Amino acid sequence: MLFFKAQLSAQVSTFVDFAVTLIVSTFFDVYYVIATFLGALSGGISNCIINYRWVFHSGGQHKRSVAFKYFIVWGVSIALNTLGTFVLTEISGQYFFFAKIVAAVMVGIFWNYQMQRFFVYRNRHIKERLRNEGRRIARMQKIKKERKKK
Repeated sequence: MLFFKAQLSAQVSTFVDFAVTLIVSTFFDVYYVIATFLGALSGGISNCIINYRWVFHSGGQHKRSVAFKYFIVWGVSIALNTLGTFVLTEISGQYFFFAKIVAAVMVGIFWNYQMQRFFVYRNRHIKERLRNEGRRIARMQKIKKERKKK
C-alpha cells in the first residue's frame, strides 16, 4: 500500500512538474534545461508536502529535519532529472519532453522512492512500536513457560 500511495503522490507531483515545464518552455520561451529545473522545483515542493502528510505519515517527525533531508535528496533528484533530460535530449536529438519522461521515471523509481522511504521519512516510531511488540511477545512467551512449569 505504501508503494501505491507513493506512486500516486509521485504522479500528482509529476503532473505539476511537467505542467510547469511545458508552460515555462512553451509560453515563456525559456531554455528547456531551465524549464526542466523549474518544473522539478515545483513538483518537488508538492511531493514533499503530500508525502509528509499522506504517504509516510511523518507527523511525529520535526518538519525541519524532514525538510533538510528532503532538500538533500531533492537536490540530487533535480540534478539527475535535469542532467538526464539534457543528456538524453542531446544523444537522441528528439524533443526534450520525451527525454524528460524517461529521466523522470528512472530517477523516480531508483532514487526518489528509495531515499524518501528509507532516509527522509523513515519513521522511528514504527521501529519503536515493532521493538515494543517484540518485547510484549517475549514477555508472553516467558509467562507461558512459567505456567507450564507449575
